[in-house]
Amino acid sequence: MQEYLNHFLGNMDIVNSREVCKFLEVSKLSFSPEYGPKLKEAYVMVKHLPKIAKNDDSDRCCACHWFNCCNDNWQKVWAVLKPGFLALLEDPFDAKPLDIIVFDVLPASDGNGEGRVSLAEEVKERNPLRHSFKVTCGVRSIKLRTKSSAKVKDWVAAINDAGLRPPEGWCHPHRFGSFAPPRGLTEDGSQAQWFIDGMAAFDAIASAIEDAKSEIFICGWWLCPELYLRRPFREQASSRLDSLLEAKAKQGVQIYILLYKELALALKINSVYSKRKLLSIHENVRVLRYPDHFSAGVYLWSHHEKLVIVDYQICFIGGLDLCFGRYDTFEHKVGDNPPLVWPGKDYYNPRESEPNSWEDTMKDELDRGKFPRMPWHDVHCALWGPPCRDVARHFVQRWNYAKRNKALYEEAIPLLMPHHHMVIPHYMGRSKEIEIEGKSVLDNTEDIDREDYFCSRSAVQDIPLLLPQEAELDNCNGFPKSNALDSTAGTSVSFGFRKSKIEPAVTDTPMKGFVDDPDSLDLRMERSSDVKRKLGSKAADPEWWETQERGDQVGFVDEAGQVGPRTSCRCQIIRSVSQWSAGTSQVEESIHCAYCSLIEKAEHFVYIENQFFISGLSGDEIIRNRVLEALFRRIMRAYNDKKCFRVIIVIPLLPGFQGGLDDAGAASVRAIMHWQYRTICRGQNSILHKLHKVLGPKTHDYISFYGLRSYGKLFDHGPVATSPVYVHSKIMLIDDSKALIGSANINDRSLLGSRDSEIGVLIEDKELVDSWMGGNPWKVGKFTLSLRLSLWSEHLGLRNGEINQIIDPISDSSYKEIWVATAKMNTTIYQDVFACVPSDIIHSRLTLRQSLTFWKERLGHTTIDLGIAPKKLESYHNGDIKQTDPMDRLKSVRGHLVSFPLDFMCNEDLRPVFNESEYYASPQVFH
Repeated sequence: MQEYLNHFLGNMDIVNSREVCKFLEVSKLSFSPEYGPKLKEAYVMVKHLPKIAKNDDSDRCCACHWFNCCNDNWQKVWAVLKPGFLALLEDPFDAKPLDIIVFDVLPASDGNGEGRVSLAEEVKERNPLRHSFKVTCGVRSIKLRTKSSAKVKDWVAAINDAGLRPPEGWCHPHRFGSFAPPRGLTEDGSQAQWFIDGMAAFDAIASAIEDAKSEIFICGWWLCPELYLRRPFREQASSRLDSLLEAKAKQGVQIYILLYKELALALKINSVYSKRKLLSIHENVRVLRYPDHFSAGVYLWSHHEKLVIVDYQICFIGGLDLCFGRYDTFEHKVGDNPPLVWPGKDYYNPRESEPNSWEDTMKDELDRGKFPRMPWHDVHCALWGPPCRDVARHFVQRWNYAKRNKALYEEAIPLLMPHHHMVIPHYMGRSKEIEIEGKSVLDNTEDIDREDYFCSRSAVQDIPLLLPQEAELDNCNGFPKSNALDSTAGTSVSFGFRKSKIEPAVTDTPMKGFVDDPDSLDLRMERSSDVKRKLGSKAADPEWWETQERGDQVGFVDEAGQVGPRTSCRCQIIRSVSQWSAGTSQVEESIHCAYCSLIEKAEHFVYIENQFFISGLSGDEIIRNRVLEALFRRIMRAYNDKKCFRVIIVIPLLPGFQGGLDDAGAASVRAIMHWQYRTICRGQNSILHKLHKVLGPKTHDYISFYGLRSYGKLFDHGPVATSPVYVHSKIMLIDDSKALIGSANINDRSLLGSRDSEIGVLIEDKELVDSWMGGNPWKVGKFTLSLRLSLWSEHLGLRNGEINQIIDPISDSSYKEIWVATAKMNTTIYQDVFACVPSDIIHSRLTLRQSLTFWKERLGHTTIDLGIAPKKLESYHNGDIKQTDPMDRLKSVRGHLVSFPLDFMCNEDLRPVFNESEYYASPQVFH
């Protein structure tokens, strides 16, 4: 009988029928493996939902049939408990939830001695015929009733168990206080791949969208529907974002887009236009903007995540919004005239001008013959496996919170349920076969097609045996115990992109010390015996990352070294959220905690690229994030231990906001510069000041700051121009073995949790290779090392054969003779050719005015930051004036690395003054 029922229940068309669900007294969600195993479901009474139109009058909250004790506001719904959430349905046959409670970290105990706070608890009613319990999650508290006290106790126990059950245990705070546990502790399919700059990342995102079968989630600070994800744009019309989404929506893919609703007075990103444009694409495209500033009381903070999630199979996170100005290559060109790569307003330079309107996107905002575009440097990454589900869960939590606040009764905007398993939906390809490469997980010799896997002839591991009563659950993984499932337990199908494979995957298993034990994930190389066994005694080629066959990674590939290998990693999703941004009961600042913890445990070096660098030392009551304090303590420990330790920080040369530094309307630019210089080198609270008091001139052996700059002709025979490369990436690399990638800047806005919402991932390498550190052999991670080498080779202008010169990041030959020397040489050349801003020789606004006046008179035109070279450079040679072509001088520039100008404007107080509107804004806006 069991064998027959397994065969019977393997056909999804049959089990999802109303008759079978009614006979088994279960709902359709019981047979949806993507939502996790069946836990508990039954009818309950609720009061908070809008009135449901029903024909039957049997809605009663108790067994009382002779007294009319039931309030008409109470109504009967079907409750379904799954790992991670509780869904309320109109009836068991309805797949659309009326409400969903996504389990969140429990609030702290009020300390009244009643013990641990629970997700669900029994409610004592004055009427003994009524039996109630309450579920509290985030900022919500929902009361439910059942027909007996025993049912109340069953529900309370089941809900609390589901919220605390490993491995997720969504109500536990995990490492760094994150909502998500570390993944990849077992071979669970956690994988990651990095992308440098927009061309590489956008191409991968376009490919993922083109392969979408079920749903697409997009979340952004700014989104431009007319953005071309591939270039040249005239040859890639189908890669325009709105065209890609329209094609998938017409195929039945459900698309959910969550946009930041900006303050129109402060920003010109025009999310209203983006929403209208997106909604006009197709009815399968749903869009929400959040927050409503007036009703939410949120004016200063923004939603800053950049997410694309496809079919719960792959997600992209990092620094890149799907908007104008972000597409770029490793060359970081400053010109495009006539337009081939950057059409219309995508030729973007926020230092020169921010468009007032985005409607006519193909119309140029800047004169391409006079003004350079601002090159854009960024880092993004793709995740597969459980980390992808965790990111999707974050999106679902934010989407549902925004829907309740903005579109509660709008049926076109559905509530979403987070997936528990990576399962391709059953309806995808009932008559299609997929290509299988390598060995099958079920049989070593036979291929499996999708129809076999999901229909009546399928293997039964994804369809548990269901009986009318509750199934007994295994303590380890939460799946129903069944002898029929033992032979295939722990296997699932994973579909990669571009090259489909079936790979074995193991369900998440709780590890000893898994929750709130930072030592449980100590990845010091001497402890990585399991990886060493896999590597054996074979030493890796120092240039392995150049010569490797990336095509076998089942990921994305390129020829320019801007796409990394797809590697198995330990991953943990971290974020900054609070009640206003995600409806959570507690402020989560796990990105901040991760930064500080990683720096403290770093052994050899810390490499940071970030859009901002505003942080505080211990005791600083204005700037509250402590990334700076962590760096200071780690450097002092290295100094006291007499060990080499490097901190290298790359940030933009100037904030990416409109206005010349001396302009009356550029107070915001100057304010951000003030806070950054206060962090770096000016005043008692700066790290260089405090280190110099102890270390003296040795300070720069431990920590140094850099920017990026590029140059080129604006068109053939046109002027030679330069522009700072805008560093927008938000990454930190530690010891070539750990990488933190996300959307969070290093400032209080991004890190404190109660302000801007952010998301990131900590990636800890499992695939190790042989390398060098400080002149000694050292095991490093495949993901992190390859990312650093690609970044450094781009910044330093190294060719493939020269990469081995920077394998050891802290040796003098790499750091001083190549990195520092290249930055100094490039800085000198740019100053000689362009006299550009910012510069260490300009100490005041008066000096800046004089320089601007001189060069504008001499050239007849220049950019806002003095970025145009004279037609001929003049120099004195043996008493004579010698004229040379500026391009001849610029040929000596290697890469884009330049020194950060620590003395720029050092004689000025850059804070807003009383006659500037920024003076009356909260300083928190700028830091």
